[in-house]
Amino acid sequence: MPRASLCAFAVLLLAAGYAAGAAAALYKWTDAQGRIVYSDQPPQANVKTEQLRGAPPPANPNAAKELAQREADFRKRQADAEKAAAKAGKDSASSAEHAESCAQAKGQLKQLAESQLAIYRYNEKGEREVMDEDARGRERAKLNAWLRDNKC
Repeated sequence: MPRASLCAFAVLLLAAGYAAGAAAALYKWTDAQGRIVYSDQPPQANVKTEQLRGAPPPANPNAAKELAQREADFRKRQADAEKAAAKAGKDSASSAEHAESCAQAKGQLKQLAESQLAIYRYNEKGEREVMDEDARGRERAKLNAWLRDNKC
């Protein structure tokens, strides 16, 4: 049921519930000045009176409470669905980042394995240095450990 219809239905049920509480007779008449008067008491003067009937009581006296509870449950389900969708989006983005990091680490590992390829690093002074075989081995060990720890 669309939300606007659900709200209109709730208002209608509440109005019917309040009308049932005021099930006392309602009288309508025109006074001496020509004004229409509504009252739950019959007029004192001898005037033409019309007795108005209230709405019949609802079939289920707890209908308004049940409707409110169903609406609250519906809103909770909507909020849970939105949270789940947001979490799925974050997980997807995190998974994509993880896959990219793994691919980069594997690429670096392949570069380090190529012995004819010169790989440069910068030292503390900012000078460019060629990595020797020991530095390559240490770097490969770090990358292999990272790949293992991150389940790549």
